[in-house]
Amino acid sequence: MKIGVPICLLCMLSAFAQLSPAQSVTPCVPEANPGRPTVSTPATLTPVGYLQFENGVVFAQQSTEFSKRIGIGQVTKLSVHPRLELFLQTEPLAISQFKDRTAVHEGEVFAGVQSALFAGGESRPTVSISYVRRLHASVAPELDVGTFRQSASILLSEDLDGFHFDTNGIFTEQLQGAVRRAQFGQTLSISHSLGKFTISGEVWHFSQPFEKGNTVGNLWAVSRALRKNLVVDAGFNRGLTKTSTRWEVFVGFTYLLPHRLWRVRHGSQP
Repeated sequence: MKIGVPICLLCMLSAFAQLSPAQSVTPCVPEANPGRPTVSTPATLTPVGYLQFENGVVFAQQSTEFSKRIGIGQVTKLSVHPRLELFLQTEPLAISQFKDRTAVHEGEVFAGVQSALFAGGESRPTVSISYVRRLHASVAPELDVGTFRQSASILLSEDLDGFHFDTNGIFTEQLQGAVRRAQFGQTLSISHSLGKFTISGEVWHFSQPFEKGNTVGNLWAVSRALRKNLVVDAGFNRGLTKTSTRWEVFVGFTYLLPHRLWRVRHGSQP
C-alpha cells in the first residue's frame, strides 16, 4: 500500500493548524470533539457535516514484538446525521526496532461507523455503538493490544460534578493464520478541566487470547483547546503486566475543518 498520500495529508493538516484565527475560524464554527489521546472513544459524535482530523505520533518501548516503535496515526471522522458518524483510521508509517534490526512499514487501515442510540442530557448519559472493519493488514509489529479483523463496541459518556466520563466495552475478532479468537476489552477515562487545560486519567484492559494473558495500562494526558476547532494533546501510558508494552509517549492534535461540506435546508436539524 502506498503511504505517500496519507503522509502528504498529514502535512497539509499540520499547515492548516498554523493558520491565523482570522483565516481559519469563523464565529459559527462548532467545537471539535476529540477522540484522542485516550484508549476510550467518546459516545458523542462530531458536529454534523464537518470533517474532523485526529493526528498523532506514538513512541513505544519494550514490548513482546519490538524494543522500540514509532507510529504516525491519522483518523478522519464525518457525521452525516446527528446519530451517525463515519470514520477512517490509518497508520501511514510505522518504524520498529528489534534486536538491532530496524524495519519500516505502513500500518493497517480500518473503516468504521458509530451510531448514537441515546442522546445525553442533564440526568442521562450518551450511549452509542460502533463497528470497525479492517481494510488493509500490515506486517508491522503490533502494540500489546494486538490487531483485529473486526470489532464491535458499546460506548457511554457522561458529565458529572465537573468531571467527564468515557467508558467502552469492546469485543474484537483476532486472527493468527486460520485461527480465530475473541478478544474482550474495557476502558474507563475520567477528565477534568483545570483552567485552560484538561487533565485525563484512564485505566484499560484487554485480553490476549493467543498469549493466554492480559494487558493492562494506565494512561495520563493533558490537552488544551487553542481554538474551538483545534485541540492539542500530549501524555504517556504505562503498561502494568508482563505482556504489556512498557511505555508509550504520544503527542498530537485534533482539527475540525471550519467549512461545512453541505448546506443545511431551512428548518432542518444542524
